[in-house]
Amino acid sequence: MKNKTTFAFTLLFLIGTLLPLHGRENVTVKEDVFVAKDEVQDNVIAFGGNITVEGRVKQNIVAFGGTITLSGEVGDSVVGIGSVITLRSTAVVKGDVVSLGGVLNKERGCIIQGDTVYLKSSELIPKIFKGGIFFFPPLIPFILILKLISMFIWLLLALVIAAIFPRQLSLASSQIRVSFWPVAGTGIIALVLFTGLIIVCALLSLVLIGIPFLLFLIAAGIVIKIFGTVVLFYLFGESLGKAFWSKSVSAIAAVILGLILISIIKFIPVLGFLFSFCLSIIVWGVVIRTKFGTTENWLKRKA
Repeated sequence: MKNKTTFAFTLLFLIGTLLPLHGRENVTVKEDVFVAKDEVQDNVIAFGGNITVEGRVKQNIVAFGGTITLSGEVGDSVVGIGSVITLRSTAVVKGDVVSLGGVLNKERGCIIQGDTVYLKSSELIPKIFKGGIFFFPPLIPFILILKLISMFIWLLLALVIAAIFPRQLSLASSQIRVSFWPVAGTGIIALVLFTGLIIVCALLSLVLIGIPFLLFLIAAGIVIKIFGTVVLFYLFGESLGKAFWSKSVSAIAAVILGLILISIIKFIPVLGFLFSFCLSIIVWGVVIRTKFGTTENWLKRKA
């Protein structure tokens, strides 16, 4: 219960901090969402609720549990994690349809212009472990389960952020490509300063003065870590899509591909640790340099 509460507060803090940067969103927890025929939403995201769309959603529909019933139009992707997705005959999805661990029902006449990814609950785990990549001795599966839980949490966060902030992810990832070394340099300096501030505030916490500052730094570090990591998912996934399919993939598909690729590399002993350390530097550098993907170089002096 404690872990779920921490995850929820972290997610709400992230959304509350960055949401003003974007447009009209509909984010609900255990509540139903209804988009009428003459109504338009930017994104619809629901945790445990039922989503019914007869109108138009400009970008993405993302559901964790619950149901998605679509008879209108979606401009990008429809993603359900453990959800029942029903596409009526009049439904139009201009991007991808992804159903992981749920049920997908498609009526004749519905239009899906992108790809369809459908893994039932009974197929999800075998698909992930297919090929023996994740084979371990008998005592190691416990660690693997923890890794899998971590991947699932990252998947939830990545899908939410990709649905709400696709432009910010695109801009931030592009800056890693064109300004890699400045981004890395910014990341090193930021990590050193952040570590120093954490130590100072921890010492001040002994006399209670530093506790509020310490809590604020921890919260800020979590937000930077989450957003920056999803930027890297997007970067790796987009590059993978262009390499294998010679085309740009949607933000949702990019973060899923990137998450899988980065998770596989992190499983490799020693190399995985070094890879994670390097990624942490890039995470801090790109978030601070681009101010959460809202500008090319926040640190540049104005003329």
